[in-house]
Amino acid sequence: MKAKRLIISTLMGVVFGFVCYGFASSGQNEVSTILAMNIILGRTLIGVAIGISRFTCKHWSLHGIVMGLVFSLPQGFGAMLGPDNPEFSHNMMFVSTIVMGVIYGFLIELITSILFKAKQ
Repeated sequence: MKAKRLIISTLMGVVFGFVCYGFASSGQNEVSTILAMNIILGRTLIGVAIGISRFTCKHWSLHGIVMGLVFSLPQGFGAMLGPDNPEFSHNMMFVSTIVMGVIYGFLIELITSILFKAKQ
């Protein structure tokens, strides 16, 4: 395992966790502390998983997409358990959580592999 790759991808996960939290808190309803931690740590977990993964794909982008999808699924199911929100239905919360996880996984892998040249 390369320490540079793990550090960069984990830091990018934390950054995107705060970005995701910013999106979640931009609505009318207040985001609880527990939910904020869940959002930030969930995106950080994607970064850690990308940093330690030995799972090889044909292309770096596919690796980020797959890791973002796999590690967003638990958070997506958790989003469905939240209280009813007039802005988003439970299904919409599930889908948006998964889609954003895939996007963040792609971006973390892009920044780690291409920008910082920390290959697997």
